[in-house]
Amino acid sequence: MEEDKEVLSITDTPETEEKKVSSEDPKEDTKAEAGELASENSMTDDELKASIEAILFAYGNSVECERIAEALCVSAKRVKKCFKALQKEYDDRKAGIRLLELEDSFQMCTATEHYEELIKLCHVPKKHKLTDVMLETLSIIAYKQPVTRQEIEAIRGVKSDFPINKLLEYNLIQELGRKEVPGRPVLFGTSEDFLRYFGISSAEELPDISPEKMEEFKKEAFDETNIPKELIEMNNL
Repeated sequence: MEEDKEVLSITDTPETEEKKVSSEDPKEDTKAEAGELASENSMTDDELKASIEAILFAYGNSVECERIAEALCVSAKRVKKCFKALQKEYDDRKAGIRLLELEDSFQMCTATEHYEELIKLCHVPKKHKLTDVMLETLSIIAYKQPVTRQEIEAIRGVKSDFPINKLLEYNLIQELGRKEVPGRPVLFGTSEDFLRYFGISSAEELPDISPEKMEEFKKEAFDETNIPKELIEMNNL
């Protein structure tokens, strides 16, 4: 009997029981999580804006909103809100630096109106000049993406190897994968550099284009090559 009491006192002490209850009590777990959440969100908006600014300056390239949120232990929604406020501050004082929103990423870059001064000092190459043919091809990709080379050529009515290769070289378009059809042709779409070049946050900001405009694209293509429209349609170009 004495031995039984001794075993009980060692294995099931009041302290042990209390620990078991506390570790299994959902209320205690909720309190702990609430405490962690409070510490994660203790940063003020001004401190958060300063941290975002430092990250974008040091990183150089675009940084995903989710990555910034994870690094700073705050919600992506709050990061986006503070980024917008910081962006407005830069715009209001017409700073030489701009904050860009590119899809779900942010980037710090030089204001385009100061590009000419930078060229003189840093020997930065001038922006790529886009010909009418390249702009036409880029417009088709922007509005029809993801789109294959054959589909681009069907709209333009002519072979489009040169403008597509040039747009890839300028990094204005990118390969998005392959279409699941015989031959598995490459699918093209616009890139982040495309958004920077035209000063938009996403492809959704592109203005609506009418079917008449697409027909105009085709007509210009026919005029460029002097190929009869009927011949092109017969060859499914």
